[in-house]
Amino acid sequence: MNQTTAQRWVLASNNQGKVAEFQALFDAAALDVQIITQGSLGIGDAIEDGASFIENAIIKARHAADASGLPAIADDSGLCVPVLGNAPGIYSARYAGTHGDDAANNAKLLSDLLPFRGDEPIEAFFVCVLALVRHATDPMPLIAIGKWHGQVLTAPCGEHGFGYDPLFFVPSLGKSAAELEKRAKNAISHRAKALQSLLAQLQADA
Repeated sequence: MNQTTAQRWVLASNNQGKVAEFQALFDAAALDVQIITQGSLGIGDAIEDGASFIENAIIKARHAADASGLPAIADDSGLCVPVLGNAPGIYSARYAGTHGDDAANNAKLLSDLLPFRGDEPIEAFFVCVLALVRHATDPMPLIAIGKWHGQVLTAPCGEHGFGYDPLFFVPSLGKSAAELEKRAKNAISHRAKALQSLLAQLQADA
């Protein structure tokens, strides 16, 4: 995709935690792109009625592009726990019923995992799917996927991050995602991996 100087992209998210992480990642990537949030343009959330992370990311990107007339990038992300059939999955943000209630979502996850607790740690992975559309009806959106593998703790730990970060333990670091400083998290997270994949595609298309 050929980029012009100071091209503007809309980030199709009103989740302030995601916005902050993406801004840091984009800044580090030194893209010749100005990222603006859909909220700053008065664009509300899309109806996420897809059956997968990929479908929902595309839905959100098209929604933002249609409302803004600009290229749009969207992510759909969540936590997948194999012993729960990869739940919470696409319902991660509203697992307990109310969208964005991190404490309730974490509590429900811990409760649902009680029957599976034993001597072995419970494996889990974060998923991030990025979708970039050049315009609302773009027939060839760019799709990038990043995964971050870890384990689910028995109780929240750490004060940083958002969502399921306090329950997501990173064995190689001996810390939860919520115990990591922003720079450390942004170097290894599912969003970082997805963005690296997207950047590689953009460079190939340039």
